[in-house]
Amino acid sequence: MSATHPTSLAPTADAALATDRAAIRTKPAGIATAVRDALLAALIMFGLSIPILLLRTEQGETGSLVLRQRWPLVAVCCAIVFAVRLALRLYGIRALPSRKAVRREVVTTSADPAAQSGFRFATIATPLFLGVAVAFPVLIILGKGGLSESRYWIDLGVLMLTYVMLGWGLNIVVGLAGLLDLGYVAFYAVGAYSYALLATTFGLSFWICLPMAGLLAAFWGILLGFPVLRLRGDYLAIVTLAFGEIIRLVLINWVDLTGGGAGISSIPRVTFFGIPFSQDEDGFAARFGLEFDGMHRIIFLYYLILVLALVTNLVTMRLRRLPIGRAWEALREDEIACKSLGINTTNTKLTAFATGAMFGGFAGSFFAVRQGFISPESFNFLESATILAIVVLGGMGSQIGVALAAIAMVGGPEMLRNLGFLKSIFGEGFDPNEYRLLLFGLAMVAMMVWRPRGLISVREPSVALRERKSIAGSFVGEGHG
Repeated sequence: MSATHPTSLAPTADAALATDRAAIRTKPAGIATAVRDALLAALIMFGLSIPILLLRTEQGETGSLVLRQRWPLVAVCCAIVFAVRLALRLYGIRALPSRKAVRREVVTTSADPAAQSGFRFATIATPLFLGVAVAFPVLIILGKGGLSESRYWIDLGVLMLTYVMLGWGLNIVVGLAGLLDLGYVAFYAVGAYSYALLATTFGLSFWICLPMAGLLAAFWGILLGFPVLRLRGDYLAIVTLAFGEIIRLVLINWVDLTGGGAGISSIPRVTFFGIPFSQDEDGFAARFGLEFDGMHRIIFLYYLILVLALVTNLVTMRLRRLPIGRAWEALREDEIACKSLGINTTNTKLTAFATGAMFGGFAGSFFAVRQGFISPESFNFLESATILAIVVLGGMGSQIGVALAAIAMVGGPEMLRNLGFLKSIFGEGFDPNEYRLLLFGLAMVAMMVWRPRGLISVREPSVALRERKSIAGSFVGEGHG
């Protein structure tokens, strides 16, 4: 077989890309066919809207529940579906490329990965994301004109960074090692309760409890890893889901230790390395000659979770380049081939579970010190589903993709609260935040259709011989390299 210079493949890749784009467009349908298909889609939307959107219960003047009908909202939704479907049919746009285009993509490689949009975006987005994250409180304070006025936005930034950290922790297990974990919130709970119990019982500070919470969560990650060593796919997901529910039920029923459903309150707040954020002479404001403001603690919490998230990202990226990281990716691609190469799959799985759980424990410890109160209701299955959705939407194995997905999923619903102008269209009783889960479901469906590998499915190879090459996504389990 004759050798081919890598640069000779670039025209083939460009031609295949042009063919794939052409394959997405098909022959436009006739007007009658398009209208009939759009009417069918609108009819389906009408049937789905009756139990979901049409009826709403409200409290009447006498205190009883009154059933109110919202036909204008149903009509608007059906009209939107009709218009979108009609446009898709008239312009001949299909959701997925043809099989020939997919088959052609399989045999295509590119010799210059830096020229691809995914690599260019990651190169630009990483420093941009870091710069905005560091300057975010300053920008918000300047924009709002004071510390107190910026409280809501800085709290939102803390919440988004918490989910960024959780997404990066789960990305080790799901994205790098390929182990589907539906019970990640259990390690989040272990970290939170570890700090709460150690701080309230023994009076230990946050800085001592933080590493201990991570170690305890890693220990529980190893305990979860042993029973699931032989499980893969759906069976692994079921067992991890059960593990998360077991932890939650234990927290509810072990009343003597965890307080049961009442939770644990009066958790000690974080200090600035031993200096409390109080009005006393020994407080943070007095020590540094500042006027006391409760926002000092909130801003410190923001930068604290930012540092924890960046440490999570740094450790993950370094581990990915080490032998253990390459073993995770080999396990994700093909476990049988991984064993045939002499890789100890038992240790590989356990280290993935333990490392991901450790960062979940760190995040849980931060959650407890930020809230000052924790209960089992904060660690239900919806939290695990949200974190897993962040990893899937962002692109499994992509750090910047997971960060963008976390910001979109956490910040997006909060933005709905500010869409007050919609009340003038749908009525005063319309609350956009009520449709958060509906919009979340639509986003998941759209991602599965148009971006099945996530927002960013291109990653830089961890190891390369002579030069780095971007491999087509059909050759690997996740991403393009």
